[in-house]
Amino acid sequence: MDLKLLFISTLLGIICCSRAQQEGNECIKANALSCGECIQVGAKCGWCTDTEFLKQGEPTSARCDELESLKKRGCSKTKIENPHGTQKILKNKAVTHRKKGAEKLRPEDITQIQPQKLSLKLRSGEPQNIKLKFKRAEDYPIDLYYLMDLSYSMKDDLENVKNLGTSLMKEMSKITSDFRIGFGSFVEKTVMPYISTTPAKLLNPCTGDQNCTSPFSYKNVLKLTSNGQQFNSLVGKQQISGNLDSPEGGFDAIMQVAVCGNHIGWRNVTRLLVFSTDAGFHFAGDGKLGGIVLPNDGKCHLKDGMYTMSHYYDYPSIAHLVQKLSENNIQTIFAVTEEFQPVYKELKNLIPKSAVGTLSANSSNVINLIIDAYNVSR
Repeated sequence: MDLKLLFISTLLGIICCSRAQQEGNECIKANALSCGECIQVGAKCGWCTDTEFLKQGEPTSARCDELESLKKRGCSKTKIENPHGTQKILKNKAVTHRKKGAEKLRPEDITQIQPQKLSLKLRSGEPQNIKLKFKRAEDYPIDLYYLMDLSYSMKDDLENVKNLGTSLMKEMSKITSDFRIGFGSFVEKTVMPYISTTPAKLLNPCTGDQNCTSPFSYKNVLKLTSNGQQFNSLVGKQQISGNLDSPEGGFDAIMQVAVCGNHIGWRNVTRLLVFSTDAGFHFAGDGKLGGIVLPNDGKCHLKDGMYTMSHYYDYPSIAHLVQKLSENNIQTIFAVTEEFQPVYKELKNLIPKSAVGTLSANSSNVINLIIDAYNVSR
């Protein structure tokens, strides 16, 4: 081959190779004009601070290149800015090793995750690995709030729940010595077309000789307590109510249970919300049927235990419920009849830490359902 042709071929190969390398080099393609811009492009990029580094005609952006490329181009390692992310542990209290029967501790004195506080400095494109240690403390306190649908179809279920307090206390004592239980109920928004607003139906929404209580949206019957007998006594006084449509206003109730911490009595412990129903649910947008167009504000509106703004604010959206349940660290257990299992299983997929269990025809298996759902979530 002619030497001249060989030289030209080799030169073209070098040029093509250089272009190919540049095209795949994100540092060069970024055209960074400062060190700050350069190191944000990616973890492979560095900035040469050497004032003599640039050759005649090269732009300022040529200071930004891949680390190995900068060295090959003559930039000293000591002149290459290539910062890395750092982490500093600020609080590192050891996890609590405590067994059932040991001396009782306040919830705030029990540590289940270590470390508790970190300070991180991160560089774009560079991952930081954080080592966490988690140990679920045995005999950890539990607050359980039972939220029940009191529409007429749940009449048989109410009879079983009336003795739930002491029975659940006995079963949960096998898990923790510090257990509290509360109770709330819901029916529906108190406007048409969800309920009948005729005077007679507002007093007794049930038909025939059935004696039912006036319809209501949500009622906090019993604040969280360690007194199982009190639970049984107050729940035993509850009466079934009624409404017109099939879906219920349970989302209004869940929102109030989540955001009304002082009324419910939530402690900073494991928080369980058992939602018991045999029907579907209304959600954001359905309020328009009753002329309610204001979005749910996600705030507490309880007066004497009753939700007072059901006629004013729309039902919350699923996303809004997810936000408030997560903010307040509440795990939801949906105890629903077999007919509505598919619906609530889809809802479970959208709500973190939630669980779904099948409620028997008269709620007789509710204790086992709660225990099983709690154990699965551990």
